[in-house]
Order: sequence, then C-alpha cells, then structure tokens
Amino acid sequence: MSKSRSSTHHLRLRQQLARTAAQLMAENHIDDFHHAKRKAAAQLGIHSPALLPDNSEIEQALRDYRRLFRDDAQHQALLHTQRQAALQAMRFFQAFEPRLTGAALEGYADTHSAICLHLHCDTPETVSVFLHEHGIPAQSRMRRIRLDRQHSADVDVWTFTADQSAFELVVLPLSALRQPPLAEGDNHPPNRASLAQVQKLLDSD
Repeated sequence: MSKSRSSTHHLRLRQQLARTAAQLMAENHIDDFHHAKRKAAAQLGIHSPALLPDNSEIEQALRDYRRLFRDDAQHQALLHTQRQAALQAMRFFQAFEPRLTGAALEGYADTHSAICLHLHCDTPETVSVFLHEHGIPAQSRMRRIRLDRQHSADVDVWTFTADQSAFELVVLPLSALRQPPLAEGDNHPPNRASLAQVQKLLDSD
C-alpha cells in the first residue's frame, strides 16, 4: 500500500473510531472519552494507539450524532438551559474562579450530562467548607488528573444535583488557571470558558 493510500486508510479508521465512540457515549450515557475510545477500538478490532482519535474529534462526532438523531430545537433548548444553570452556579462559586468545560460548553450535552465546572484554589478543604456552609449535599471522590505530560495529581471531585441539573465540580490548584490539566485520554487541555465567556455564549444563543 502506498504512503498516501495508507494515510487515507488511517484517517478513515480514526473517523470510524470517533463515530463509534460518539455513538457509544450518546447511547450508553458514557462521559469518559478514554473509556469510549477503548471500547470503540475493541468493538472494531483496532489495536494501534496511533489510530485513537483526539477528544476533539469525538466531540465533533457527538455534535454530528445529535444533529442526526435529535430534534434540533429541543437540543438547543436543552443546551440553553444547561448553560443558564452553569452561569448561575459560576456566579455562586465565583470566589473559586470557575471555568465551564465539557458537554454543556462544547454543545453535545443530553439530559444525562452533568454540568462540569473547574474550581481553583490551593486549599481544597475550602470548597468542602463552602458546600457545607451553604447546605449543599454534595458527594465527594478523588480523581487522578494529568497536570501536564509528566505530572499527575489526585484532586477532589464533588457531585450534586440542583434544580434538576447535575453538577460536577473538579477542584484544581490555582496554577491550573494558567495551565489547565490535560483531558482524560488526550494530550491536550479541554476547552474552558469563564463566567463572562459563558454569558456571551448565552447572549448569542
């Protein structure tokens, strides 16, 4: 096989993997890109890590999937509702320099998607105290994240539901404001939006 034909073949496999991973995420309510990639690769019998698509490729495939299989007006209404809920939460957590990331920002959210906010402080217990003082019954767990390609860290993740919206709060060090952590299963940081950027996004909806 010539080099050009091989490249075209590899591109098609990556695209097929991205579409399959997106379908798995949409139909099985999977929110872990790395897990979806591995499951899609196993399903298609593809074993080369070089063929695994980036998260951004799967996000685009998810948006395409939503357009094909969901009512566009309903989906836009859902996105607007989630972004409004995110904006209210970001105002509430403003002391922690919140950033919106994930499905609500990227436009592929569904009714099962949690609104993901990155909070920033160098004393994670401060978030725990804040939640307790405001009577928010959040559940906590630890998650290992990659701060960069060489360093990882365990961080607090808080989950709760408010006004029928599910939230996930990832507590990061202040340094992550300048250098966001890498996305799971990817070598790039996820897109993030500040409070002002989310407000602008809502204004343009």
